[in-house]
Amino acid sequence: MFASLSTMMSHGFKSSKQDFTFGPWRVTAARNHIMKSKDIERLAEEMNMPSLPEMLFGDNVLRIQHTDGYGIEFNAIDALRRVNNMEDAVKVACAQEWQESRADSEHSKEVVRPYDWTYTTDYRGTLIGESVQMKATKTAERIDMEKLKAREQIMFFDEVLLFEDELHDHGVSMISAKIRVMPTSFFLLLRFFLRVDGVLIRINDTRLYHEAGKDFLLREFSTRESKVAELKNVPAALYTDPNEIAQHLTLKLTESERLELPAVQPETAANDILP
Repeated sequence: MFASLSTMMSHGFKSSKQDFTFGPWRVTAARNHIMKSKDIERLAEEMNMPSLPEMLFGDNVLRIQHTDGYGIEFNAIDALRRVNNMEDAVKVACAQEWQESRADSEHSKEVVRPYDWTYTTDYRGTLIGESVQMKATKTAERIDMEKLKAREQIMFFDEVLLFEDELHDHGVSMISAKIRVMPTSFFLLLRFFLRVDGVLIRINDTRLYHEAGKDFLLREFSTRESKVAELKNVPAALYTDPNEIAQHLTLKLTESERLELPAVQPETAANDILP
């Protein structure tokens, strides 16, 4: 098991890429600068959305890849593709004002299209692999969270921000992925956190767990959400801390899957590893 770190300066922003090898797996955490305006505009047009998050890290990625080429990665573009671009999902007093300001309406005669301006996404990662990929199947199995609480050496840890938006100073919408690697397992949390001030708080979590030697990964997805009016007994200071507020939100949905590792002949996957 070994790690490597490379950094470089780009437009005053320190980009970095960390690699860590865990058995047959390679974990890559890459950070780069925020996407340029022209690239964001082109992407918004492609996605048929009036605007995209203020801070969009299109080149950031957290990837877990097997030596046989298959794996899973977490990136901002695929996360945004899971946003509803047809429906204004949260109605608040500031929504119209917010949309108009983001669409630069004083210079535009276009009617702002309805879309989910909170950028809520149920993204659970992108399966990768040119010749073979892991197969997702529903399961009743659950990640043993108590086991993860055991004190175990953390051999590698990293966190990658994919996008963030302050919703025109009316809250926050953000998604990030973090991973920790222990001697016999790895655990990843992809968290989408939404707070619309005075309206609601929502958390979509994707947890990914793998024990060395097993022929599958466990992936759990959950949605928690509460209206702020339902949280009147919770200190407001907790509203801004996803880790603290999560336990107070109502669980709306939970789903669990096995990501089954494919049986691969070594020679067929030799050239599949991504650079």
